[in-house]
Amino acid sequence: MAQTNINIRMDEGLKQQFDWLCGELGLTMSGAFNIFAKTMVRQKRIPFEVSLEIPNEETLAAMEDAKTGKNLSKPFRSVEALMEDLNA
Repeated sequence: MAQTNINIRMDEGLKQQFDWLCGELGLTMSGAFNIFAKTMVRQKRIPFEVSLEIPNEETLAAMEDAKTGKNLSKPFRSVEALMEDLNA
């Protein structure tokens, strides 16, 4: 099977940690990427969960309040007016 090269950009610190971990597992970085690629091709998906951080209940409630206009402060025309209200 013919071989080809791929260049990957990554943070230097991450590269060092990845290289160390691969060595601990008895792999090269190239071998680890090949395992990843073969697993993706075989499973036809990314072989791990990729997700966004889900906001906690307090954040979700604040987002809902912002959407509905509830529990919001009154509008201020200047920073001075805001500070005056906060200090009152």
